[in-house]
Amino acid sequence: MQGIIDIAVANLLAPMVLFFALGFIAALVRSDLAIPDAVAKGISLYLVMAIGFKGGAEVAASGISLSLVLALLAGGLLSTVIPFAAFAILRFATGLSRINAGAVAAHYGSISIVTFIAATQALNQFGVSYDGHMVAVAAVMEAPAILAGLLLATGLARSGDAPGGGGLDRELLREIAVNGSILLLAGSFLIGCITGHDGLTIIAPFIVDPFKGVLCIFLLDMGLIAGRGFTRSGPKLDWRTVAFGLYMPLIGAAIGYIAAAVTGMETGSAALLMTLSASASYIAVPAAMRLALPEADPAISLTLSLAITFPFNLTLGIPLYVAVAGMAL
Repeated sequence: MQGIIDIAVANLLAPMVLFFALGFIAALVRSDLAIPDAVAKGISLYLVMAIGFKGGAEVAASGISLSLVLALLAGGLLSTVIPFAAFAILRFATGLSRINAGAVAAHYGSISIVTFIAATQALNQFGVSYDGHMVAVAAVMEAPAILAGLLLATGLARSGDAPGGGGLDRELLREIAVNGSILLLAGSFLIGCITGHDGLTIIAPFIVDPFKGVLCIFLLDMGLIAGRGFTRSGPKLDWRTVAFGLYMPLIGAAIGYIAAAVTGMETGSAALLMTLSASASYIAVPAAMRLALPEADPAISLTLSLAITFPFNLTLGIPLYVAVAGMAL
């Protein structure tokens, strides 16, 4: 127990987390502090590219292995199963409609790449190693959750429970396939695999040394967005729905832990798989839901994923997942 507390305190006092808290507080007090949209988008691209490239370089150094294949299979399965669990819980425990429950379930089956990056930084801080191929697992866990969430929502909509949505049409499938964050992450990972350690050495001054500082700026912006979203949309959520945003990460992490144990992952990789399973998307999935389920209320899913689950994982969840993986595996 003391170990969990020590890790939590260390993570809470990390600069990245404190900058997120600064942004959140600034939004709550209605400060005019803001990060220009173009700058925020550029930083997002930088972070995704950097983490993908470094992961690919590490895979190039270690080679293709059975652990990589098992991890990819586990990630795809988790991203398919977790939306069904989230949907069942939402329908039983909250007053959300089936359409909104399906949209929220898709968010929680998918992943937050920023939460993943924060977890890798925490592991580095605590001196815990992990497999570079976990970046590929993160990329694999985007699309299945979107498809599963839409199956839950649109399948039920066609039964007459709700007005028809966009469904699984060709335009939606294309949107998923060419989503910018997925494409950049997978592409950077592939380039890292091709160029290996030599490629990493060439661009290390760009993607290694500045990484943590850039992450601080990004999390400051995330804090601003989360705080404003909570102020604007929080009143739409009753306590049962808010509670879901706090306990669903723990359920997802528990499912992720089982998958990590079955596939024989070591502590660091298991903690990352738990983190991915516990996180909720606020980039790729909202874009897909906007196209496929225009009648779903984005304020509900975004407030849950960004203003409730994201800060929970950033402050308390990641230290807990690292500690549990370290004690149990």
